[in-house]
Amino acid sequence: MEQEIKEISDYLNITCSNNPQEIQERISTIMVYMMRTGEMLADAKKMLRRKKSDEIQNTIIQIAKENCLSAKIQNALLESIAEDEAFLVDRLDRLNASCVHQLDALRTLLSFEKESLRLNKAGY
Repeated sequence: MEQEIKEISDYLNITCSNNPQEIQERISTIMVYMMRTGEMLADAKKMLRRKKSDEIQNTIIQIAKENCLSAKIQNALLESIAEDEAFLVDRLDRLNASCVHQLDALRTLLSFEKESLRLNKAGY
């Protein structure tokens, strides 16, 4: 999953030209990436919930019984134990949001370029 996240992130970091063909191709590609990052985000959230609910939760309960930890400290401990899964969720959430924002920007850019071609009677 990490490699796929890196590939999508690298693609989203590429600056797009004003070429309408390139814009349309990027829109098509990013729409696929948006769907894929949404799926990966759901999987990552599932992994995070599983990590929090399995043996770690039992360990925290035992520690809490022995040391009388407050609920706030228990939650902080749980978050630190599932740090990698939480990071993955955060990263995929931002990647998915980036897809949405880039699609909006690309559609605006494409509309601008089409209108510019129309006004210059260059056709599209």
